[in-house]
Amino acid sequence: MNISHFVENLNRGGLERMVIELAKVQHARGHRVRVICLYEPGTLAQELETLGIAVLACDKQPSLDLRALRRARRWIRSHNTEVLHTHNAVAHYHAVIASIGLGARIINTRHGMGGNQRGSRREWLFRRSLLLTDIVVSVCEAARTGAVKQGMLPAKKARVVPNGIRVESFRMASGEMRERLHQLLDLPARVQVIGTVGRLNWAKDQASLIRAFRLLHEREPDTALLLVGDGELRNELQQCAMDEQVAGSVHFLGDRNDVPELLGGLDVFALSSVSEGYSMALLEASAVALPIIATDVGGNSEIVKDGLTGTIVPARNVTALSDAMFAMLQQAELTASLAHGARAWVEQHGSVEAMAARYDELYRG
Repeated sequence: MNISHFVENLNRGGLERMVIELAKVQHARGHRVRVICLYEPGTLAQELETLGIAVLACDKQPSLDLRALRRARRWIRSHNTEVLHTHNAVAHYHAVIASIGLGARIINTRHGMGGNQRGSRREWLFRRSLLLTDIVVSVCEAARTGAVKQGMLPAKKARVVPNGIRVESFRMASGEMRERLHQLLDLPARVQVIGTVGRLNWAKDQASLIRAFRLLHEREPDTALLLVGDGELRNELQQCAMDEQVAGSVHFLGDRNDVPELLGGLDVFALSSVSEGYSMALLEASAVALPIIATDVGGNSEIVKDGLTGTIVPARNVTALSDAMFAMLQQAELTASLAHGARAWVEQHGSVEAMAARYDELYRG
């Protein structure tokens, strides 16, 4: 098939990573794939271009930009696009306008929980564009159910396709990887490290994680907390660590290109989100075979099976999060069982190949 993915850009992020991995699998399976970016190409575009997958940028300017729409239409048509796969709301309604009359089957994926600002102009335009949309995909059942219930998606067009990752590219946690992480952080071997990966923003609620870590650190001093990722709340979170008097044990590494290696050195992975779709970070932690603690929001409980692959705790409950971390650090046999369960689950349900197969079915109608 001739497939055109339509995104805002290919800058670093969970949505963008999913699009890249899906495009790679589709390309390998013989489909003719290109990616059209509404704005700039983004920092990850070269990853596809080196494989011969074209990445084209519309360079949209603020407000209505007819030149950008004309570029998009030209690229959709020149590819003889049979499937136009759009990602999130803004890219979607621009792609729909640009493709009117071209005959492509239009599939949209709403990443995250989607549609949480029903009265916004963006959501108004998105809902109108659904009249010309064949299928709308949510990345978890919680997102689909919520969007249909709120009237954001028509039930007859709503489907679920969980995101996937390249499981085979993740090495399982090992003593060697743990030693390297301890050297990087300049930590004694006895220190146990809890880590998280994600943008430093309100949705991830790392402040609650830092406060929970402070309670843990009082009970178990030989512990450290690692935050991988950057964002607008970095200074605020660093101040939070100082206020909680654990700044010396909380490590901010910013954006990194070696996340799989860092994950492999952790003892426990924790995700403290208050809003989440289908977390790529949880899939990656599962692939590394880490015991996981995650908050009960969005699709987290669809990835982390409480008592089987990890522990689910209420969001914003600092005490529950701290207690769960303490329990994992004290029960080696349990954490080993959870870790192996997480790896087995993601191999079966969370691979990019499984995701691509599900999309292939939707593409063919």
